[in-house]
Amino acid sequence: MSKLTLYFIRHAEKPEGSWPGPGLTLDGTKDKESLVIRGWQRAGAWAALFGAGLDEGTYAKPAAVYAATPGTTVNKGPSKRPFETASPLAARLGLEVPNTTYGKGQEAALVQELLTLSGVVLVCWEHQAIVESIIPLLPVRRGKPPTAWPEDRFDVVLRFKRKEGGKGDGFAFKELYPRLLAGDSDTPL
Repeated sequence: MSKLTLYFIRHAEKPEGSWPGPGLTLDGTKDKESLVIRGWQRAGAWAALFGAGLDEGTYAKPAAVYAATPGTTVNKGPSKRPFETASPLAARLGLEVPNTTYGKGQEAALVQELLTLSGVVLVCWEHQAIVESIIPLLPVRRGKPPTAWPEDRFDVVLRFKRKEGGKGDGFAFKELYPRLLAGDSDTPL
């Protein structure tokens, strides 16, 4: 098996959460399926953390960025938040936009593709689907990934690292807390 590091982040802050304000598209149109201002700030912070290439150890620069397929109509699902969260990072990496081949409900196909890749990949998805539909499909050899993701946590990175060759093809898991914005926590999920 080839060397692979997978990072999973959930979409950034959304309307009707602990941060006030409506969801807003990139052009400022109100949209309940988009990020609130705090979410757009977090999207920029993720781009700075993963896109600067300053920390090739803990937060390595991704060669590929995936996000759930967004809706195309204002105020109509599916959520645009994973795409909006990952788009600034994709742009900073020169990828134009995140790979949106897969949408919510297609997690098995997403994981099947991810497991064939090598290098560093970041996936931005809906938090419940990450813990319920994606993580159970990953072969983990070390560490214990979370089985729940609280509704109010947007500040966590789940990292899965697979070494090249060697015995077994499983991942070593680690939960990371970069504390990018005021109020972020270092408490495990």
